[in-house]
Amino acid sequence: MAVAKILWKALAVTSGMLAARATKAALDKGWRKKVGDEPPRNPAAPGTDWKEAVVWAAASGTALALAKVAATNGAAKVWQKTTGNLPPGVEEVGA
Repeated sequence: MAVAKILWKALAVTSGMLAARATKAALDKGWRKKVGDEPPRNPAAPGTDWKEAVVWAAASGTALALAKVAATNGAAKVWQKTTGNLPPGVEEVGA
């Protein structure tokens, strides 16, 4: 059982990291296309516009959270299809 738990954690973390990387790249590209400038990564920098920083924080936070949910859900489905069981520590809704 301990091996399954380690494998599940590795799969979940890896899928989350890949999803975050792809989402960040898409966000950066979309921001540059829409705004015409680099995303405001450092809100403390003197040239950072407050409105842009807030919009970037909201957009990136939401997109990254959704990507993590989708990646973890997808990894759980792959795990269940491969092993026939839910991943260790994952329960059915309402269980």
